Amino acid sequence: MEAAGAELCTARLRLRPWSTRRDDLARLLDLYGRDEVTRWLGGRPSVTPVELVARWAAVSASGARAGVWAVEVSGTGVVAGTVLLKPLPGGVGEVEVGWHLHPDCWGHGYATEAARAVIDRGFAAGLPEVYAVVRPGNVPSLAVCRRLAMEPLGRMRRWYDVELEVFRLMAPAVVD
Repeated sequence: MEAAGAELCTARLRLRPWSTRRDDLARLLDLYGRDEVTRWLGGRPSVTPVELVARWAAVSASGARAGVWAVEVSGTGVVAGTVLLKPLPGGVGEVEVGWHLHPDCWGHGYATEAARAVIDRGFAAGLPEVYAVVRPGNVPSLAVCRRLAMEPLGRMRRWYDVELEVFRLMAPAVVD
């Protein structure tokens, strides 16, 4: 099985590992330096972009059921943001799908398309279910969860010590 951080392609997107190239680091600084993005993430990253890339590489190296990818718009080279599939903190094996897109790439369906690709990859690797956690009031991310056909489970404080809207998507049943 190929590494989780390996490249994935969809109809419009190329999902690839973040790098420490100057353009990637500049886009990370721009993306995670914006209040309209970080207000939904609980604040700005507490580490440098280089350390963030290293942490994400470690997540991706942990196995086929996890990864963090740069979401690049095919044919343009524009990095729309980040999509992730990683264990929820303090959980018992639950895996979270998440997306953080730059405002200049909002409203194009990239979050849904990228999330669907990594969810499908996770299910193919044997994940039985995937969760999404969304801050109340984040209407665009709530809409992505609906478009992904995720089941709303209500508000919980289970993983990030803050009340979040929780969604779950079960893997499709496999019939022999």
